[in-house]
Amino acid sequence: MSEENKECLCHEKKTVRGEKQHKDLINRLNRIEGQIRGIKGMVERDAYCTDIITQVAAATAALNSFNKVLLENHIKNCVTRDIREGKDETTEELVALLKKIMK
Repeated sequence: MSEENKECLCHEKKTVRGEKQHKDLINRLNRIEGQIRGIKGMVERDAYCTDIITQVAAATAALNSFNKVLLENHIKNCVTRDIREGKDETTEELVALLKKIMK
């Protein structure tokens, strides 16, 4: 590993999640992955357009739900902790994130 890569790793942010939260997020992603594979299969089988669109809407809703859970956990844990520790830059990071996802 180069000196540059070593330096980058020490600035990498991570979130330590509890076992239940971790398992819930992975289960949600596995279901979404299954939905995407199902959509791919529908395209491969030349399924009717509206049937595919309906499944895409369901997958989109599942991703949005995943994002809401992740954002809620982020605010309740990471952001709250950082604010208590005086890390004001976390608020700016959250504002930038909200602007990005609310386009």
